[in-house]
Amino acid sequence: MKTMSWTAKQLILLDQTKLPLIEEYITCTDYQRVALAIKRLEVRGAPAIGAAAAFALVLAALELSAQQLSYSEFVNQLKNCQQEIAAARPTAVNLFWALEKTFALTATCQTVAELITALEQTALSIYQDDVQANQKIGEYGAALFTEQINILTHCNAGALATCGIGTALGVIKVAHQQHKIGMVYADETRPLLQGARLTSFELQQAGVPVTVITDNMAGWVMKNKMIQAIVVGADRIAQNGDTANKIGTYSLAVLAKEHQIPLYIAAPISTFDFSLVDGEAIPIEERSALEVQSIQGVATTPPAMPVFNPAFDVTPAAYIQGIITEYGVIQQPTAAKILAFRKQHQL
Repeated sequence: MKTMSWTAKQLILLDQTKLPLIEEYITCTDYQRVALAIKRLEVRGAPAIGAAAAFALVLAALELSAQQLSYSEFVNQLKNCQQEIAAARPTAVNLFWALEKTFALTATCQTVAELITALEQTALSIYQDDVQANQKIGEYGAALFTEQINILTHCNAGALATCGIGTALGVIKVAHQQHKIGMVYADETRPLLQGARLTSFELQQAGVPVTVITDNMAGWVMKNKMIQAIVVGADRIAQNGDTANKIGTYSLAVLAKEHQIPLYIAAPISTFDFSLVDGEAIPIEERSALEVQSIQGVATTPPAMPVFNPAFDVTPAAYIQGIITEYGVIQQPTAAKILAFRKQHQL
């Protein structure tokens, strides 16, 4: 089950809001529909959002090419489209990384036709690079474990959130292939239940043993020594290692420290935002109150109840045992260690 596919100048997206009960695909023929899919969480997960945004810019360029604009006018109009796509969600840095990477081609191309070809090739490259990065992350992460363990994960950082096998779930899948997984505990992950709906479904399909728990059970599971490690994904990582991930990750990190359980972040280098000194500057998306006031149309609060609904929180680097990337693992991350890692790998 692929998160997305690019065919005949169309982007086909798996609608993740319908899973696991309905497998339905969205055919996007214009960039506005891709932006809407990103906003609605029909496509979600930082790496997948980045790839979808790159393809959205291709669709925008194809639309504009019908207007017979001069190259400079074309680029100006494309910039407007880029900004519209970028506005879909504020926290996942892969969205902005992919748009900057693709839009930068406007400075090296000379004609609209040349630019469209370059945009499409780059979008396909972003997709394929993520497939390969996921595999490397999985291998580096699995190597951290020398015996069979139980792992807790939060939200969904698997194939449904990426272009490949996943980041956090990529680690789990490779570890499972190496007979290192006893059980995976998946937090249900409020408010949209990405863990209960998506992670459990994905691991079940992959043959990985999985048990769903509610978010507020995690501490008790840790206390009873039912898990030996926590592995989660990320939406943005500051240069000192502070990490934004789905709301609830910070709570897990605090509990993990109390119970002396290592917490690992699994994410590609594209999820790092090296322009931010620390996590204080990471923008936190606040979503509609409706996502908490109801589940699949069934009310869960009194009518018009005020709701605070941040989609992400930030875990300080001091609570993180290691960041697993496609280039290796940054153990006990600090700004100095991450800088040295960048220099070593020329990132």
